[in-house]
This record gives sequence, C-alpha cells and structure tokens, in this order.
Amino acid sequence: MTYRTLEPGQTARIHVHDVRTGEDVLIHESDDVLFEAPNWSLDGARLLLNGNGVLWSLAAEAGAQPAAIVHSGLPPLNNDHVLDPGGEAIYASAMDRHIYRAPLSGGAAEKVTSDEEVWHFLHGVSPDGERLAYVRITTFDQPGRLAVMPAAGGESTVVDTGPGHIDGPEWSPDGEWIYLNSEHWASRPGHAQLARIREGGGELERLVVSDTVDWFPHLSPDGSRAVYIEFPPGTEGHPADLSVSLVVVDTVDWGTPLERIPLPGGQGTINVNSWSPDSTRFAYVSYPYAR
Repeated sequence: MTYRTLEPGQTARIHVHDVRTGEDVLIHESDDVLFEAPNWSLDGARLLLNGNGVLWSLAAEAGAQPAAIVHSGLPPLNNDHVLDPGGEAIYASAMDRHIYRAPLSGGAAEKVTSDEEVWHFLHGVSPDGERLAYVRITTFDQPGRLAVMPAAGGESTVVDTGPGHIDGPEWSPDGEWIYLNSEHWASRPGHAQLARIREGGGELERLVVSDTVDWFPHLSPDGSRAVYIEFPPGTEGHPADLSVSLVVVDTVDWGTPLERIPLPGGQGTINVNSWSPDSTRFAYVSYPYAR
C-alpha cells in the first residue's frame, strides 16, 4: 500500500463550508499534491491534512499555502488521522499497519500499536483522550471490525457490531456513543448505512434508511449537526473519483437533510472529522479534472 497521487489533469481542492450561511470557500488548490482528510486544529486557525505520505498544516483562509510538518520515526501516512483532544498532537495511521502519535509542531513520533498481524485504521479518539477507536483488519477479504484500545498503547477490545464491514468509528462529543457506517443491514454488496453503538457495546442502531451508500458520519463538536458522504447506489467500499454528495443533517433527524453538497470525490474527501471547534464550519477536499 502506498499513498495516493493525482491523476493527469486532476487537482485537489480544499474547501471550508459554513453551515450557517451555506458559503463554500476554496482555501487552496493543488495540481501536484493529493491532499486528503482535513482535521481542524483546536484553536480554529488551521487545517491538518495528509498528502504524499506526510502531514501538512494549512491556514483556514483563502489563499493559504500548505507547509509540511517534519517528523522523525513516522512512516508514510494514509488518510486516517485524528487530533488528540489536548490539541498538541495527532494520532495517525501509517502504511506499515500501525498507529502513531506525533506532535503537531513536528519532531519524534511514537508508535502506539504493537500487533504486527493487524491493520489499524484509526478514526476516533475519545473526548477524554484515553481511548482510540479503529477499524481492525486482518485480511482485506474479511470485514473490518470495530476495536477500541488505550491511547497510550496496550491491549485492544473488539466491539461486536454483528455481521458486515464497519468503518469510520468515532465518539460522540459526550463520549456515550460511537458513530460509524456498517454493512450490517446490506442486502447487496457494499450497501453501507449510518449507525451508532453505545461506547461500551450493545445493539447497533441504524440512523437512516437509504438506497445510497453512506459513509463516515461526523458529528459537530456541539453535537447539533453531522455531515457524512453519500456514494451512489451500488458502490462497493469508498472509492475515489465518483460523483458524491456531502449531506448535512440535524442530529435529531438524520433522515431529513439540511443541505446536500455535490462534488467530484469520495476517498480522501472527508474520511475523518473535519468540523471547526465552534461547530460552524467543516472542511473537505474535492478532486475535479480539467475540462
């Protein structure tokens, strides 16, 4: 597995979308680095993204230029990374299967996981910073499982979500639920739907019933809204370069979209939580081709 790159004639466009006004601001456009999966810094000033296997910092304003963050001991990264709630470090999944903790200021990274036989695809850090939620994959012909482990390292616990592949597990702001997408109810291959499960396990609760393939539910820090990515019916997995939509909902009514944002994208667009700390905006990446 290696990091993704842009196709000829393709660009990566980093957007910030305001859920109060619907305003969508193009922050940066790149024709040489395929940026993915923005997180938002705790102070609300910048975005953290991966691209070319490393982390980048980008001011959250139009015309900003990204700067690579230099780390030692950090293998090439994929697009699964989440900030430590303390705001000074980031947890990130690397191409060597493992999760690392790395300072946002740069410097030495620390490997958190130890199981060499498992892929660890990180998506969530508990609000108290004590636990990590990740997708546990042994072989890619088997469904991914929800696993939770201490953030400092140690033994993982697999949480039973029933049959079907899961992805994108992250905690609700109050720490009581883990939100994810699951093929638990699929009647055809790949038909992922949005769901949640109690932090300590229990019955998987479906959030919305749709014909589309729905991935990566991300709750705003105040818990009032969520955004997820909607793939066309019949999609298997979460591939790149499709006509997709970002769907914004009120968390008391997941079945009634407040807004739908169509774009060229998929993989890399919004794999991790990218809400601003004040819950007013979220960031995402589109990948158009030149006409």
